Amino acid sequence: MSYGITKTVPLSYEQAVEKVTEELKKEGFGVLTTIDVRETLKKKLDVEFQKYIILGACNPSFAYQTLQAEVSIGLLLPCNVIVYEKEKQTVVAAFDPMAMTSLIDNPTVEPVAKEVRARLERVIAAM
Repeated sequence: MSYGITKTVPLSYEQAVEKVTEELKKEGFGVLTTIDVRETLKKKLDVEFQKYIILGACNPSFAYQTLQAEVSIGLLLPCNVIVYEKEKQTVVAAFDPMAMTSLIDNPTVEPVAKEVRARLERVIAAM
């Protein structure tokens, strides 16, 4: 099973980070966390790495619904969206929430995961 929704985009890394943040907002997601992987690896390990950011995106309504159905689902939240450079191209990807349904034995989570997936697919398509 694939666990990501991925697209190579005709934007610079910086433009892609800005655009994906805007598109997430249009779909009701806020970015709760931002991890600059390149910066962190340089600081902690003094190694070079390509531009790579992890955005922890959350739609409060969907998070609330899934937490009510399955309190331990917090282990899989928020929805991570990544932007990185690969071979002079920019890639944007989002975690596919349907992938988590194979980990959770709770059918009430699936409809929410489907809706979140549809929204994240629109975000990636808009890139």
